[in-house]
Amino acid sequence: MTETPHPLYDRHADTLHRALTAITERGYWSAYPESPSPRVYGETAAADGKAAFEAYLGGDFPLDQPGTADRVATETSPFGVALDVRYPHPGADEVVAAASAALPAWRDAGPQTRVGVCLEILDRLHKHIFELANAVQFTSGQAFVMAFQAGGAHALDRALEAIAYAYAEMTRHPGTAGWEKAAGKGDPLRMTKTFHVVPRGVALVIGCNTFPTWNSYPGLFASLVTGNPVVVKPHPRAVLPLAITVRYAREVLAEAGFDPDLVLLAPEAPGEKLASTLALHPAVKIVDFTGSTGYGDWLEANARQATVYTEKAGLNTVVIDSTDDFAGMCRNLGFTLTLYSGQMCTTSQNILIPAGGIATDQGHKSFDEVAAGIAATIGKLTADPARGVELTGAIVNDGVLERLDEVTKVGETVLESRTVAHPALPDAVVRTPTVVKLAATDTEVYGREWFGPISFVIATDSTAHSIEIMRSTVGESGALTAAVYSTDEAVLDAVEAAAIDVGVHLSANLTGGVFVNQSAAFSDFHGSGANPAANAALTDGAYVANRFRIVQSRRPA
Repeated sequence: MTETPHPLYDRHADTLHRALTAITERGYWSAYPESPSPRVYGETAAADGKAAFEAYLGGDFPLDQPGTADRVATETSPFGVALDVRYPHPGADEVVAAASAALPAWRDAGPQTRVGVCLEILDRLHKHIFELANAVQFTSGQAFVMAFQAGGAHALDRALEAIAYAYAEMTRHPGTAGWEKAAGKGDPLRMTKTFHVVPRGVALVIGCNTFPTWNSYPGLFASLVTGNPVVVKPHPRAVLPLAITVRYAREVLAEAGFDPDLVLLAPEAPGEKLASTLALHPAVKIVDFTGSTGYGDWLEANARQATVYTEKAGLNTVVIDSTDDFAGMCRNLGFTLTLYSGQMCTTSQNILIPAGGIATDQGHKSFDEVAAGIAATIGKLTADPARGVELTGAIVNDGVLERLDEVTKVGETVLESRTVAHPALPDAVVRTPTVVKLAATDTEVYGREWFGPISFVIATDSTAHSIEIMRSTVGESGALTAAVYSTDEAVLDAVEAAAIDVGVHLSANLTGGVFVNQSAAFSDFHGSGANPAANAALTDGAYVANRFRIVQSRRPA
């Protein structure tokens, strides 16, 4: 059986083939410009996108879905802007039934057609990138440029990356094959075999508050392109970015001749626990989740009818042994800890430094001097409110504020968190990072995640002791990132060996414009699936291949 692809496949074939090359070469490539400059997107793009975002506020979101009995509005902006968008609120059984009904035609369309339609959805979302970026900014607390990049361009890149991996896996085997086996003196045995790519069933994407698009797009598009209809359950405080995504996805699907119910939005009412209801639904066969360790563990243990992909929490760690660029090291770490107020699952928390200090290009630096150098950089980055808030953004929820209060009761504060008045948004909740000094014996403190603008400088007996702590904490609790600073190749090798053993991605001697908490699509893997922080990597073959099965049929030739 030869697939006749949809015209959208031909339209986007060049993009697909470039993405397929990128995932094998692992060099730098991006399909979507990350600069919001008018020279790139046009003079009116920013204003048009902001106006489109503002048109949603205080009204009913324009989404026509089956089974909608009422509407819900649950978002509160970290920037203090009134959102009050009312979303259609369907029942779990209704959305699952609608999605299930849409599956057969989408399955039968074939991989090339599905790829073409999915790439057209990305193209449509890219045309609305400023609208999307404003939605990400005002629901997540990210500053605008970060929201544009991480929530727009980089999220689209990650989606394209997932599509490329999925296409490679779906087309690894031929659609048909002739089979012939000698049978003694008689005619050979001949069979014609057909291999069908069969989706698993309804997929569920459970969104997060901090990166509603970046963390959701890989799973959403990996499932959709492999033939699975997708129910998108946003975080109650960050519905709008995914509602916009679903809106344009449904438009493209309908225009391409498919049932728009292949992508459905499922916002929840307060206390409804819709994510759990959907995750346990017998027809839901795939679950993607980003968020807390507790809920991720619950999904893995209880959604037994589904394949569950989780990205959870961890103890991101830095080992400092020595450096030939002390100022660059401090700048790099200071920026890392300041960006989005540390509200990234990849931001470093535990910074391990020998109590006796380290060798640097500026001579020996004591433990306190290293801690002070990092803190000073944070202080400079946040000293001017107008510039500082463009890095810190706003605090995403009250849990972060509670941890900022709690951490004042432990260790010795090197740098206090400050409340900052946002110069343009007076009701924004802004806090600068805090740095706290701990002893290596304070494992009950640094041995758990403190999500937010909180980091610990931890005095160890030696670099070897630091590596031992990294092994034990990451091995037990997981991590998405690790970093090391050293001028000694033996130390770099020892930390890399430890990182391999505990399954965490490692960065060495970052002093310039690359930061440990940022990853590049098509080149860097996000999460490894090799430690407790995540059971999958974004994005690799394993992330997509289990979202479908090959079912064969054979007939005598």
